[in-house]
Amino acid sequence: MNERDLQFERVEVSVTGLDCADCARHVKDAIEAIPGVLEVEILFSAQKAAVILDPAKAGLEDIRRAVKDAGYSIRKPEEGIAAKATFGGKFTRQILTLFGMVFGVVLFAAMVGEWLGLFEVATKLVPWPAWLAVILAGGWPVFWNVVRATAKGRITSHTLMTIGMLAAVAVGEWAAAILVVFFMRIGDYVETFTAERARRALKDLTAMAPQTARVERDGAEVEVSVTEVMVGETVIVRPGEKIPVDGEVVAGQATVDQATITGESMPVEAGTGAKVFAATIARFGSIRIRTLKVGADTTFGKVIKLVEQAEASQGEVQRLADKFSGYYLPVVAVIAILTFLIGRNPLATAAVLVVVCSCSFALATPLAMIASIGAGAKRGLLIKGGKYLEALNRADILLLDKTGTLTLGQPKITDIVVYGSFSETEVIALAASVERYSEHPLAEAVRSRAKEDNIPLLDPEEFKAIPGQGVRAVVNGRVIAVGSRRMLSDTNFVQSADQLEAQGKSILYVVCDGKVAGVLAAADTLRPEVPSALAEIRNLGIQTIELLTGDNERVAAPLAKKLDLQYRADLLPEDKIAIVRDYQSKGNVVVMVGDGVNDAPALAQADVGIAMGAAGSDIAIEAAHVALMREDWALVPEIFQIARRTMGVVKLNLVFTALYNVAGMSLAALGLLPLTLAAALQSLPDIGILANSSRLLRRKI
Repeated sequence: MNERDLQFERVEVSVTGLDCADCARHVKDAIEAIPGVLEVEILFSAQKAAVILDPAKAGLEDIRRAVKDAGYSIRKPEEGIAAKATFGGKFTRQILTLFGMVFGVVLFAAMVGEWLGLFEVATKLVPWPAWLAVILAGGWPVFWNVVRATAKGRITSHTLMTIGMLAAVAVGEWAAAILVVFFMRIGDYVETFTAERARRALKDLTAMAPQTARVERDGAEVEVSVTEVMVGETVIVRPGEKIPVDGEVVAGQATVDQATITGESMPVEAGTGAKVFAATIARFGSIRIRTLKVGADTTFGKVIKLVEQAEASQGEVQRLADKFSGYYLPVVAVIAILTFLIGRNPLATAAVLVVVCSCSFALATPLAMIASIGAGAKRGLLIKGGKYLEALNRADILLLDKTGTLTLGQPKITDIVVYGSFSETEVIALAASVERYSEHPLAEAVRSRAKEDNIPLLDPEEFKAIPGQGVRAVVNGRVIAVGSRRMLSDTNFVQSADQLEAQGKSILYVVCDGKVAGVLAAADTLRPEVPSALAEIRNLGIQTIELLTGDNERVAAPLAKKLDLQYRADLLPEDKIAIVRDYQSKGNVVVMVGDGVNDAPALAQADVGIAMGAAGSDIAIEAAHVALMREDWALVPEIFQIARRTMGVVKLNLVFTALYNVAGMSLAALGLLPLTLAAALQSLPDIGILANSSRLLRRKI
């Protein structure tokens, strides 16, 4: 824990009404103005503000007041990690259909009314106080927010539309003013609907979390809220129920559907000793689980949290769009002034102010990003932010780890060569005892061989891991070293197993009290989907694909030749980081795929680090920018495809928005776009962006 962690704390609050870029910007500005607040992130998809503050100078009540003064409010925190999904399925289609019918009828009536001159007749027949009362009744919430924003020196899209409405009132166009107010409110509902639609993937995901758990307490089964379950307690899960915690099965057997975590449709068998995750489902069988993690600390909880925070990692396109939208409204105001000065037409000026859709520029990128990130999470693809989708779209270098990444990471001991008076059993016993608590795949191979041969293990003492070389420990009073040839050179011993290495096998040298006791050869298995996945990646235009491995050249060369890869062998962790930096210094965009544990530093250094099989691994989830929750190489080209589809949608959103605003303002300034039609068309970009971005939700990725 660093000094900053000790001095400051992070507070998250749920804010109502975060449905547009202006809303998010205003809330952020209001909170940042509080003395003691260091940093503010607006999590649009989660409707939250994440605040880092000095608790001695600011607190939740200060944030609440600031948000209220900005015209918004803070909701009570939701229990657990779940939230109900809204605006989904048939209800969404019904709302959209109803909105389209009402909008169409009103727009048709407005156009016909203006064409037949009915508005002029209505203006003469209805007294102006009645018109004013209708305008105030319909637009008061908007007008009040405009007044408060103006008092704080802020210009919003509602400010311009209100000025346009006042211009219509000033020239006696009361009916047109009322229609402007009507379409202004319709526009608000469209923005809310658009935002909710974009959040659907996240809400669908959070809705998968269980709300209750059946816990064994004092010899009885008690049903409690998931927030009340404690680490170490025994949870009972029956057939068809959701598993409420991360834990270890201590009794029973069940077929578990892990699709919510890994995206894998095929269930897995979970018996005694198996690890299970919250929000997965026990389809068949009943199990008892010892709780290891609860609530937000579970793998599912971390997925939800990271998806919520993903949009804080904005890409360059989104930052530019946000910056542009901040300058856009003043530019529109200038264009409106010029329109009035040149044409002396107040209605044309009002139409310029009303037709613009400033939010669409700021929403064009995040709506697409949120859709892809949320939909990806449901497939077991955890993408930590839009900037990584942008980088994946521009990537031209792909670096690969070998063990546990290209291979299954489950090597088997195939050969044992002994020296001196040592026997095969003794060499395995010494090596397995040293590797008893190691997490390296080769260590598991040694332990598995000892288990197969019924060789008992001893507890190692003074255990020490030497990065890139191996491990050393004291076993039964003897100093035992197990590792690569590099470790032997450090102890002035050089032994070779050329024939075994030429076969592409990994070699472990076992040294006892400075003397070579034996050599263990292990072979790993290439993941069957790797060749086709690499071919697909090359078809996407990434031609430079390089294997980086700590294994020696004799092991690396056969695999690299089989997959047609460039390769570098005998690498230490710092060597991999140096290679990544070297490519980056030349202007390349580097993506690295690793297992997320041994490769954590290199994954963090790459422009995009992709961790394989991250489910249940806190290190992998934290280290990588993209975490694949299951070990399936078919997901790697999918990640690149998702990035390209997403950026294609973003570009189309921006082009559509730009063309709309240029065409709308031009027609309005020339007097060719009636004020009522300008107000009606103001919501068109939001609808267009929603429809375009929703393709990322509908499409199975």
